[in-house]
Amino acid sequence: MSLDNISFSPLIETAEHHVALRESVAKLVGGFGRKYYQDVVARDASPVELWKALADAGFVGAHISEQYGGSGGGLADLNIIIEETAAQGCPLLYLVIQSICAPMIERHGSQELKDRWLPALAAGTKKMAFGITEPNAGSNTHKITTTATSTNNGWSLSGTKYWSSGVDEAEAMLVVARDGDLSTPERSVLSLFIVPTDAPGITKHRIDAALMSPEKQFTVFFDDVKLERDALVGVQGEGLRQVFVGLNPERVAAAAVNNGIACYAINKGSAYAKDRSVWGAPIGSHQGVSHPMAEAYIGVQSARLLTARAAQMFDNGEDAAEAANMAKFLAAESSLKALDQAMQVHGGNGLAFEYGLADLWFIARLHKTAPVSREMILNYVASHSLGLPKSY
Repeated sequence: MSLDNISFSPLIETAEHHVALRESVAKLVGGFGRKYYQDVVARDASPVELWKALADAGFVGAHISEQYGGSGGGLADLNIIIEETAAQGCPLLYLVIQSICAPMIERHGSQELKDRWLPALAAGTKKMAFGITEPNAGSNTHKITTTATSTNNGWSLSGTKYWSSGVDEAEAMLVVARDGDLSTPERSVLSLFIVPTDAPGITKHRIDAALMSPEKQFTVFFDDVKLERDALVGVQGEGLRQVFVGLNPERVAAAAVNNGIACYAINKGSAYAKDRSVWGAPIGSHQGVSHPMAEAYIGVQSARLLTARAAQMFDNGEDAAEAANMAKFLAAESSLKALDQAMQVHGGNGLAFEYGLADLWFIARLHKTAPVSREMILNYVASHSLGLPKSY
């Protein structure tokens, strides 16, 4: 890392090339840095230059197969890229969205959809948003009401998606919808669709949110949106099974963002604790400062190790659900603790934008709730890992 006052454990790397990959990402993103990111957010703009640089270097498509223009490195590579980008003060949620959409298309899309979308996603020349959350469904995917019904020429899509990120910059949305042909009043059956964001019948309302990130959040309304027959991804009615191909990578990617923010915070806090002196001694020499920072570091390293392991399991074709969920849970908790402690070390300066910490708070806090809440992760671990009866 360019913020090299801390030597983070090499145990995180799960392949020989990961050290070099991390160094390359750190050099590239460090050339932009925290001030660049803050300026983009302040202007309500998009980090076009950073995105292009990441894409040109092959980092945006790291997890996409080489036959479609990606690097073929899998989720383990993308984990490092996302984490290190955030560790340089530039957490990009669009890299998280990349982790969701591309795997689902590559695993379940038709050859035509793969050829149409994967090379552009790998090159960073096109973006795709993801639509699953609804105002009245929350974490209960079975309650999705946005419905796709077949027509003579294709499909008709109607409904609402909520908290959809980056729709304004995306050429299309990957939408999880209730299949009107197969569903019954007692049971909802889901299908996946690629929906152009400029299709007639789509209305986007921006959500006024506390997140200080370049990616904007939207409520998206679909009013009898006409789709071609080939908008369907994979097999009709198997959307729930297909979507899980993207949800575990999404959890790993979200964890990577928070782990990177935590690394940035610990570096900043430690550097300040070394430089700031009171009564003739660096404040870092006092255990009241050093011990909380050390404890935060332990938590962050634990989260990073678990995240790297989850990514490795996914790439190996193993069941990564438990590890991915726990990684996301631990990364959210440990990053908030690290960020809070780094701000505390800075005193009043911790709240000043100049020091680059306070405006990271809501991005880190986001992943305590999204893409799946800590409570639902605890439900998962309780029932799947511990064998306890479900509470819902």
